[in-house]
Amino acid sequence: MEFDKDLDARGLNCPLPILRAKKALGEMTTGQVLRIVATDPGSVKDFEAFAKQTGNPVVEQSASNKEFTFFLRKK
Repeated sequence: MEFDKDLDARGLNCPLPILRAKKALGEMTTGQVLRIVATDPGSVKDFEAFAKQTGNPVVEQSASNKEFTFFLRKK
């Protein structure tokens, strides 16, 4: 999937991946896509909750080799 901004949150534990994603989304314009790569298994539920609370939907997510990739679209 194409994305406009990349966030490497590997090695960070909750709540840092969410806080950094929130900051990155704040610098983006409506419709742009942020890719986040995280290693915290809790980030799956965290980003689902974050998307519901903020209205920035997770348009795609995947897991591979203990890394979790999320694509969030800026509302």
